[in-house]
Amino acid sequence: MTSLMYEPSRTRFTALLVPLLAGGLAMVALGVYGRLHTPTGFAVGPAGFSAALPMKSWLTTGAFVLAFVQVVSALSMWGKYGVAIPPWVHRWSGRLAFVLTIPVAFHCLYALGLQYDVPRVLAHSLLGCFFYGVFTAKMLALPRRDTPGWTLPVLGGLAFTALVGLWLTSSFWFFTTIGVTF
Repeated sequence: MTSLMYEPSRTRFTALLVPLLAGGLAMVALGVYGRLHTPTGFAVGPAGFSAALPMKSWLTTGAFVLAFVQVVSALSMWGKYGVAIPPWVHRWSGRLAFVLTIPVAFHCLYALGLQYDVPRVLAHSLLGCFFYGVFTAKMLALPRRDTPGWTLPVLGGLAFTALVGLWLTSSFWFFTTIGVTF
């Protein structure tokens, strides 16, 4: 009888293993690629921007703002906010935030690679790999109904925290060091 009491919990945790392993694999693969790939020094053209750094800073700022929309809309969906926000706001703000990160991540990985010379850049590189790993785990856990109830809030919170860290180590640094440029 004792083993039956623990089985649902074990089954729920087992359901989480595949998303977590896939997320970990994504995180490590990005880090390894970023470290082993010879950086080109250039990547995507910064259409509408004066250079790549302003483009990356503004796109990351857009994702950063949408991350706050994600938190507020998630709290609303879970009944913690007191205001009813339609679920499509959460879905579309997340999709748009993710899309805004793609050219930034592409440029970072392809043109710059994973760097560890400067502490800020090392933190930024690791946070970028972590963000995409957590995002992968969250997206794979999302359709599953057999994961523990804390799965989505924890993975969403980790993705939010990583994105805030990415913004602080990139856009905030750029705007306060270089200036606000387009």
